[in-house]
Amino acid sequence: MKLSFSCCGVSCCSNTSLPFKKKLDARVSQKEIGHVYDKLAHVYDVWGKLTESRARDRAIDLAAIEDGQSILEVAVGTGLAFYEIAKRNPNGYNIGIDLSNGMLEKAKSRLKKLSGANYSLKFSTAFDLPSQTESVDLLVNNYMFDLISYEDMDKVLAEFKRVLKIGGRLILVNMTEGETLGSRLYDFIYRLSPKTMGGCRGVRLTDKLEQHGFTVEVREYYQQMLFPSEVILAHKHA
Repeated sequence: MKLSFSCCGVSCCSNTSLPFKKKLDARVSQKEIGHVYDKLAHVYDVWGKLTESRARDRAIDLAAIEDGQSILEVAVGTGLAFYEIAKRNPNGYNIGIDLSNGMLEKAKSRLKKLSGANYSLKFSTAFDLPSQTESVDLLVNNYMFDLISYEDMDKVLAEFKRVLKIGGRLILVNMTEGETLGSRLYDFIYRLSPKTMGGCRGVRLTDKLEQHGFTVEVREYYQQMLFPSEVILAHKHA
């Protein structure tokens, strides 16, 4: 299937990384990430609204949620996407996990406002998902791979593939490599102080996904307050 690539909803043809961009790898360990986001939990919603909301909203649209599905969100954060997922899937099974207790507490507070939905929120990691093999219809993951080393991405994608049903859909949103001069400001900050960026740096996931047996249907680029995001729709094939 031909990939659809776009910038802010406008299709383009190239899926290659910019030649002058040197890949940045993760510099904050997974053991530290939970503590970093415990401290950021009280301000994260402001950041999310200012820089991530357009990409996150697009991800929910692409997910095309149908009531009655089994849905897993990995790295649920403060529940910005999970609230919308549970609202659209009240008769299905919704599970959200995160490795930051601070972020989970914010998510639990947000979801209390939603009545009649079937969901659970758990402390867990992407490396050991609390779901049975081939049990998930839709897996959603927002702004996590930009925290993970390229080496460890393989372990996580193997877990994603394990829990998804054949034909199951995967929705990813990541901080990505900026495509304008201004958008590369965030990678500059990351080089100086990774924790100032919450451990995030720009990544591109399409090649990794295809290496792990996913078919990428859509990859779109969004930029908000110069912050660059990629939104990916893929599915697991046999």
